[in-house]
Amino acid sequence: MHRRIVRFRPEVLGAGLTVRLPRMPLRVFLLEKTSMSFRRLSLLATLSACALAATSMPAVFAASAATPASVEAQSPADQAASATTSVTGDTGPAYGAELQGFNYPAPVSQYDFTSQGVALHMAYMDIKPVKANGRTAVLLHGKNFCAATWDATIHRLSDAGYRVIAPDQIGFCKSSKPEHYQYSFQQLARNTHALLQSLGVTDATVIGHSTGGMLAIRYALMYPRETQQLVLVNPIGLEDWKAKGVPSLSVDQWYARELKTTAESIRRYEQSTYYAGQWRASYEPWVQMLAGMYRGPGKQIVAWNSALLYDMIYTQPVVYELGQLSMPTLLLIGQKDTTAIAKDAAPAEVRAKLGHYPELGKAAAKAIPHATLVEFAELGHAPQMQDPQAFHKALLAGLAAVPANH
Repeated sequence: MHRRIVRFRPEVLGAGLTVRLPRMPLRVFLLEKTSMSFRRLSLLATLSACALAATSMPAVFAASAATPASVEAQSPADQAASATTSVTGDTGPAYGAELQGFNYPAPVSQYDFTSQGVALHMAYMDIKPVKANGRTAVLLHGKNFCAATWDATIHRLSDAGYRVIAPDQIGFCKSSKPEHYQYSFQQLARNTHALLQSLGVTDATVIGHSTGGMLAIRYALMYPRETQQLVLVNPIGLEDWKAKGVPSLSVDQWYARELKTTAESIRRYEQSTYYAGQWRASYEPWVQMLAGMYRGPGKQIVAWNSALLYDMIYTQPVVYELGQLSMPTLLLIGQKDTTAIAKDAAPAEVRAKLGHYPELGKAAAKAIPHATLVEFAELGHAPQMQDPQAFHKALLAGLAAVPANH
C-alpha cells in the first residue's frame, strides 16, 4: 500500500493542552487512506473541546482554584503588610476567600461533610464554660457578619455558664464557598443541625441576628423539639419585600453589584442603615473583615456566593410562618434599624414602606405564640455591638426566664 508521510505542526489550544495538526489541506487529509483513525480523531475533538471549555471558564470559578486552602494561612500582620489597592482605590488588608489571615476570638474548628454532592467544610467555634449551667447557645450570624462578630456575646454567655457554638454558614467567612450550590434556609438549617449532632448537642438555645434570624426561624420550625428557646436579634425577614414591591434582581445582577464592594461601600451602607447615621471606630474592624475578602485572590468566588445568598434571602420569606413557632421566643429589637433587602432598587414610594422595625417587632411579637419583646429605643440593626452592656443584660435576663430543663 502506498503511504504518504504527513508532517504535523503543534497547535496550543489553551489550558496547557497541545495537539498536532497536519500540514496539508483538510480535504486531502480526510481522503488520505492512512490518516488518523476514528479513535484518534475523536480524541483530538475531545481535547479541543476540553481546552475551549477551560479557556472559557467564568472568572468566578477560575478564581476559586487560586484561593488559599489553609485556614489562617497568614497572620493579620502579614496580610496587612501585603495590603492591596483596587481599581477603586480601596486599601486595607487582603484576606483569602475563606477569610484566611483574620483571627477569631476563639479557636476555629472545621466540620467536614458532603452536601449536594460536594465536599464542604463548615468553620465553627465551640467554647465550653468553666462552670456549665447545662445549656448550649448557638449563635447564627447575619449576611454582613461572621461568627467572629459575636465576640462580646460569646464571652458574656460563656461567663454565665453557657456552652457557646458559633458557626460560619456555608458561603460565608471561613467556611466553604462552593462554585455551585442551591442555597436555601432549609439547607443551611440542615447543615447546622448536622454540625450540632456531630458535637453531641440535641437541645439548644438558638440565637439569630439579621439573616441569622431568618435561619434561626427556619431551624426552629424544622427542629422544634431540639430548639429549647429562640432568640431573634433584629432579624430580617419580618416582612416580605417582594410582596411589598421590591423588584427582583437576577443572580447575575447581584453578582455585578457584589463585585463593586469596597470598605467604603460597606461602611456607607451600614452607617445609614444599621446605625442611624452614626459611626464608631469599634465598627471598623468588621468592615475590614468583609472588605478584605473582596481585596484578596478569591474576590470572584466570594462575590458569587454572596449573590446566591442574596437571592435566597429575597425569595424565601419566613414571615408567614411565625405563628407556627412553638418554643419560647425572645425578640431583641433596635428601633433605629431600617434594614430591607434590595430597597435601593425599589421606587421611592416602596422604600418608604420598608424596614420600620418598631412596627415589625411588634407585629412579630403578636404573631409568635410565646414571644417576649424587648425594644432598644436608641439602637439599630446590631444592638449587641452598639450597646453591649444593655443588650447582654436583656439577653441574659431573657434566657434565665426559661429553665434549663424546659
